[in-house]
Amino acid sequence: MNIQHFINARKQAGLSQSELAEGICTQTTLSRFENNGQVPSLKILIQLCNRLSLPIGELFPKVGIKQPELSAKMDQAEFYLITSEHEQLAEILASIPVDTIEDQASLFRYYYLQGFVMIFQKASITDILFTFDKLLLMEKQHSNPIFRLLALTGSGMAYSREGDDEKAEFYFEQVFEEIYTYPIKTIEDTWRVLNIVFHCGEFYGERAELATSNALLDYALTICSDNHVTYYLARAAYQLAVNALAEARPKNEVSELLADAKAYAKINRNRILLNKIANLQITLDETN
Repeated sequence: MNIQHFINARKQAGLSQSELAEGICTQTTLSRFENNGQVPSLKILIQLCNRLSLPIGELFPKVGIKQPELSAKMDQAEFYLITSEHEQLAEILASIPVDTIEDQASLFRYYYLQGFVMIFQKASITDILFTFDKLLLMEKQHSNPIFRLLALTGSGMAYSREGDDEKAEFYFEQVFEEIYTYPIKTIEDTWRVLNIVFHCGEFYGERAELATSNALLDYALTICSDNHVTYYLARAAYQLAVNALAEARPKNEVSELLADAKAYAKINRNRILLNKIANLQITLDETN
């Protein structure tokens, strides 16, 4: 409760404690409220506020009701991250003044999305890491540890982009122990866990550590199946196809994975991935 706001209103009204309390409560009751935070009964508090022409709601903390327009924008932005439409993601984030975000959950969501789009738009690594550091340093302000894991994943991706695999792996390894046991409670949790698992799998695939990559991507498929979501099925299946091609596995196995990826990419309207699938299919057709 914002007691100082109450005190300021009393002083602005030119009333002493005894004058404000007269006919409502004892001065001691009011003093205990103002000096010790001992809140009187609601009936008394309402009468005191009425005498000050102070809406009682101004004394209570904001209850964290999400800003509907902001929430809708964030949902769309996160979907664009899933479908790799990074220009559209950047446009949405640019339309959101960060100083207008009122609740911590939305602020954390903004920084995580901002950090990821900066990776794909090739911002400087120092700027990317600074964005993710905000999440890491502000962790105690939010109860959901997924944002710390996202920040670690994003930091690893940034170093991977720079070709510094040793530093990248350091960050990816930080998430392994927790991500396998992370309790998925919401659809947003599902998206974010899949984001982490997929990008870890992609990193190890690019390093030709295919057994590790395949295990992570298979786990992504399991998450999708268990939680009845399709958003990362296409990307995981595509990366598995890339891995299978690198392993020189039979063409029919690679083709089957590509067919799965294509089907799910169509469902999710992921045009960028559909183009990548088509190009890989051409490469596959040209192999002996």
